[in-house]
Amino acid sequence: MTFEILSYGFMQKGLIAGIAIAVICSMMGLFLVLRRFSLFGDALAHMAFGGISIGMLVGVYPLWTAFIVSVLGALGITKLRKSTKISGDAATAVLLVSGLGIGVLLISITGGFKVDLFSFLFGNILLISLEDTALIVGISIGIISILAILRRSFLHLTFDEEQAKINGLDVDKLNYVFVALASVTVITSMRLVGILLISALIVLPNITSMMLGKSFKTTMLLSISISVISVVSGIILSYYFDLAPSGTIVMISVAILVGVLVAKYFGVLRNTVQVKNQKLAET
Repeated sequence: MTFEILSYGFMQKGLIAGIAIAVICSMMGLFLVLRRFSLFGDALAHMAFGGISIGMLVGVYPLWTAFIVSVLGALGITKLRKSTKISGDAATAVLLVSGLGIGVLLISITGGFKVDLFSFLFGNILLISLEDTALIVGISIGIISILAILRRSFLHLTFDEEQAKINGLDVDKLNYVFVALASVTVITSMRLVGILLISALIVLPNITSMMLGKSFKTTMLLSISISVISVVSGIILSYYFDLAPSGTIVMISVAILVGVLVAKYFGVLRNTVQVKNQKLAET
């Protein structure tokens, strides 16, 4: 039956786009989580919500306005954080509530929620067109290429920003490039899980992989694997059981995280019992 659904064009497009989105979300998400910017993706998504509302109000394709608003908002908050004493989490909160406020205000002006807006809020990967799929894959290749080129610089920036400055890296420009890439990743991923659940796809696979991986490379590969498994199985299960793909994908990611936590807990518990038994035997 699995091979049967692969014969459908909308499933092929959904799976191809979903895998591409899974890869870029896990790669960008690892840097965000390590920099303690776990909610930054959620804030960018809410800024995108404001941008989508602007697009609907003025009659422009919403994804373009969402992209512009998210990038400008992220760059503005980054500049504000550098030039003031506002902390990273406070700046993220400002970005989140600003986008949400703009979105709700403009929606009230345009006459309330519409069907198109719900697809952006909750995602609908199975209804994307061939052009959307090609665009998603193209953007994903671009993001992966940039991350591959700037990987070492971003690693310096992630673990020690001051040391990165001493090594001669242009920290400010790298930060701007980083938030721009994060914005593009969020906008690209909205079709898969929607604005309300985008942070889950960015954060959950990386939290799980960080409990298993012992190096940055291993952690990223594990994160990509978990993300791809969640997306592919989520799309397939949502088709068979008539479920929302976005919610199914997120809950599979949650299930994997819980499974790893339980396995590690009982593993640690078993090791503790073995140590105690060994000590009793020695005495």
